[in-house]
Amino acid sequence: MKPAFLKEEAFLAEVKAALASGERRLWWLGQSGFLIVQNRRAIVLDPYLSDSLTRKYAKTDKPHTRMTELVVSAECLGRLGVIDLITSSHNHTDHFDAETLLPLLKANPQAKLVIPAANRAMTLERLGEQFGDRLIELDDGQTTETAGVRIGAVAAAHPSIERDEIGKCRFLGYYLKLDMFKIYHSGDTLLHGGLVSALKPLSVDVALLPINGDRPERRVAGNLDGKQAAQLAHEIGARLAIPCHFDLFEFNTEPPDDFVRECERLGQPYRVLRNGEGYSW
Repeated sequence: MKPAFLKEEAFLAEVKAALASGERRLWWLGQSGFLIVQNRRAIVLDPYLSDSLTRKYAKTDKPHTRMTELVVSAECLGRLGVIDLITSSHNHTDHFDAETLLPLLKANPQAKLVIPAANRAMTLERLGEQFGDRLIELDDGQTTETAGVRIGAVAAAHPSIERDEIGKCRFLGYYLKLDMFKIYHSGDTLLHGGLVSALKPLSVDVALLPINGDRPERRVAGNLDGKQAAQLAHEIGARLAIPCHFDLFEFNTEPPDDFVRECERLGQPYRVLRNGEGYSW
C-alpha cells in the first residue's frame, strides 16, 4: 500500500499551523476529496475518509481494494471544529459517504452541506431528517453565498448529464470564490458541450480534475483521462490544474503521467499532489 504524504497527527499538525497563521492552503485527501483552509476556517470538498466501499465490495467480483493509506479519519478531521462548508457533487459513495459526512457534520454544527438539489431525498435518507435545515441545494447555473464563500454549480456528465423528473441535474461540479480566489472542483465528469463555455468566463485560478479515465471493463461510470483533464484546464484558462480521482482503488486508477505530459506540451501550469500533501498560494 502506498504511504500517504502526511497522515493523522502529522497531517493535522500541518493543518493546525495553517489555521493559526491564517494562510490559504489546500490538501488532497484522496480520491476527489480536498481540504481548504482560509482565514482560519475550513471547507471540505467531496470527502471520502472511510473504508465503507472496501467493505461493501469485499466479497464481490468488483473489489474496491485500497491502494493508498487513509490520510485522516473523519472523526479526527471533524474535531478541528472549524469546518463551515462541505460539498457532495453527487450520490456515489466516494463523493457522498455517510461514514465520513456524519462525523464531520456532528462535530461542526455550523457546517452546511452543499448537494445537488436532485439528491435531497437521498441525502435525508442516508444522513437523517435532522440535517434537512443544514443543506444547501443547488442546480446547474445556480449560485449562493455562505460563510463568506460564493459557490455555484456547473452540470457534470457522469457519464451523461442526468436529470431528475423535474429537470434538476444529479451530477454537478462546483465553483467556489474565496475572497478573489476561484476554485473549480469538477466532481466526476466527462467532457460535454456546455462545460468549457460555462467555465471559461469564471477565470478559474485552480481546477481540480479527475484523471482516472473511462474504461468500460471497470463497469463504473468514467471520467476525464489525464490528457483530457489537461486540455480542459488549458481551454478554460485555469492558472493551475491539480489532478485527482486516482491512487485510491486498484481497479479504477491511472498514473498521472499522461496528465503531466499534456500539461507540459500545452504550457498548462499544474501540480501533482500525493494523498495528504498540501499546496499554498
